[in-house]
Amino acid sequence: MSADRDVGVLLVSFGGPEGPDDVMPFLRNVTRGRGIPEERLAEVARHYLDFGGVSPINEQNARLRTAIETELAGSGHPLPVFWGNRNWDPYLAQAFREMRAAGIGRALAFVTSAYASYSGCRQYRENLADAHLEVGEGAPRIEKLRHYFDHPGFVEPFVDSTLAALRSLPPQVQDGARLVFTTHSIPLTSAETSGPDGWAYVAQHRAAATLVASGVSAATGVIRDWDLVYQSRSGPPTQPWLEPDIVDHLEDLVAKGVPGVVLVPVGFVSDHLEVVYDLDTQARERAHQLGLPLARAATPGTAPDPRFVGMVRDLVLERLESAPKRALSPLGPAWDVCLASCCPNPRGPRPALAEAAGS
Repeated sequence: MSADRDVGVLLVSFGGPEGPDDVMPFLRNVTRGRGIPEERLAEVARHYLDFGGVSPINEQNARLRTAIETELAGSGHPLPVFWGNRNWDPYLAQAFREMRAAGIGRALAFVTSAYASYSGCRQYRENLADAHLEVGEGAPRIEKLRHYFDHPGFVEPFVDSTLAALRSLPPQVQDGARLVFTTHSIPLTSAETSGPDGWAYVAQHRAAATLVASGVSAATGVIRDWDLVYQSRSGPPTQPWLEPDIVDHLEDLVAKGVPGVVLVPVGFVSDHLEVVYDLDTQARERAHQLGLPLARAATPGTAPDPRFVGMVRDLVLERLESAPKRALSPLGPAWDVCLASCCPNPRGPRPALAEAAGS
């Protein structure tokens, strides 16, 4: 057990609406300062309203929080786990106040984004700096835990869920099925400046996909072709974003004679609405129209998988006890503290965690 008696863990996530009345306020939070027109927000709102206006992400994070706390206690590290979101209740500032009231002076922040990018890393660091400033005196010092795209606890559950998805396809297409890894598209300018050397967002995803595909090939005895594609584009048509789009790619695969597809949402920790809508609704409907057998692998944080929870414990112990850093790819383990020049804010400089709130 660490000698630090004032240490806690902070689960940091995106947040989501809890009912129809929350949807538009939530989307305004997400897009604040970006000049997104109301008609575009109304279009996205329909995606949420099709599911009753409730995003599954909050329920999933509540389960993850409990699982992390249980895992830490079971491993002899009974640290309290707090939870704060970027865009909806419970907000980060609320979590900071709860930590201050509990006497927490140092909090290790686990973010539900495994990769380097502005929206997946630096923006969260900006949010943490803002919350630290808002709460003021007595707010705990925050240390963001590192990227974990190639940690065994992230990769191995994806291998197993991909195998399960393969087995759900018709037997006659399983050997020829293609693995299609998906992640959130981001502007090319953001991809070019992610990480200390640029392009880390793409490189890290390709590293994770390579690891998962290799594990699946080893288990099935079939060398698997695979692709990395993108989903959830939200920018104007004139702005270049990472491509190809998942739906367009399915059409291309059918034209090439691919007999079946397994979608692997390797860019996501849990089955939140973007996974459920973009993959389980839009992509699945298009595959059905094309006559393409399609299955989708589960994400590791939804249930959550015990190995994923164990990974969070590992990341915490790296900081508390200098435990060995586990990484499966040549890119890892990722850096502990992001540089000031990493993943810059496209709307201009803003204080972020490493510069403002100290780690």
